[in-house]
Amino acid sequence: MNSADNKKNLVALLTNNDDDIYCFRKELIEGLLDAGYEMLVSCPYGEKLELMKHVNYRYDNPSIDRRGTNAAADLKLCAHYYRLFKKHKPSVVLTYTAKPNVYASLAARLLSIPYINNVTGFGSVLNMNGAMRSFVMQLFKLAYAKASCIMFQNSTNMKLAVESGMVKGRSILIPGSGVATDRFPLQSYPEGGNGIYGEPVVFNYIGRILHDKGVDDYIQTARCIKAKFPRTEFNMMGFIEPTEIHYEQELKQLEADGIINYLGSQQDVRPFIARSHATIHPSTYGEGMSNVLLESASSGRPLITTDNPGCKETLVDGKTGFVYKGGIVKECCDAIEKFLGLGNAERKNMGIAGRQHVETHFSRTIVVQSYLDEINTILRSC
Repeated sequence: MNSADNKKNLVALLTNNDDDIYCFRKELIEGLLDAGYEMLVSCPYGEKLELMKHVNYRYDNPSIDRRGTNAAADLKLCAHYYRLFKKHKPSVVLTYTAKPNVYASLAARLLSIPYINNVTGFGSVLNMNGAMRSFVMQLFKLAYAKASCIMFQNSTNMKLAVESGMVKGRSILIPGSGVATDRFPLQSYPEGGNGIYGEPVVFNYIGRILHDKGVDDYIQTARCIKAKFPRTEFNMMGFIEPTEIHYEQELKQLEADGIINYLGSQQDVRPFIARSHATIHPSTYGEGMSNVLLESASSGRPLITTDNPGCKETLVDGKTGFVYKGGIVKECCDAIEKFLGLGNAERKNMGIAGRQHVETHFSRTIVVQSYLDEINTILRSC
């Protein structure tokens, strides 16, 4: 990796969740430190940051209501970023997720600090009503207008942003956040029957418990499949969004009924991926690139997911998993039945092919190098 003369340059990285830092930005932070940059990380405190204690960076703990719409709280966040940048004087600012993308960009713009936005997806914005969607998209347009570079994680988001006038300068397409293939090595494939006889066939949903992530479709699918294939197991892991707390009672009842095993939020999902046969990601959310799917494929697990942007790109349909029409439970069930109709050796080979696919196209080293190249270009032009 190349670097300019950057011994005294500070790079600020801002996001909204500790999981985002440890799971998806750790190698980038370490790569920038190795290249001679200092790092400032701004992210609300969470337990995953304890796993970053060995990494030498300055830390800022902002208050971010990720899904809130309180204008006063958002202005307060923008002011926080302004004071933070004024104090630490970063040479370049890197932003991730919706609110840091908007408010950190505006603060950096006011202080004439170059910034790089990463569009990790448009989230629930694409499912909002017309007026609210238009307002939020205008905020994005304002924030991105003076970006040194905008990085998009899938071509659909990039096309939408360009056509809506968000992109005024340089933009590039990167392979999501990439996957740390050494952190998610190829796992041995478990024995499995056909869903009726033999060893159970295990499916995982990994992600936030959120309607737009397709959890209702996953639940309906589990009901349908288990009625026909009793030797199947459907797991769910991830935290329940505070705005959707009604799922708490529903998941308890589903466990009691033997339909779903809810495993809560897990610090390390690898042991759960290891005992599974496939990952199901029924998302109709505004994804950037699904890290859950990349990590599962890296581990050698076939994928069953929607034709949603940020999901369909992670696999080769029929070779490393199955793609179905998002939001249609019957199609999800059909894909699972097709998977259950395969021999276990075929499923294993499908997982191996998935591992090869992400190694070639979605390695995190590609993403880290893209950032180093962009930062070095920005600093050379200053």
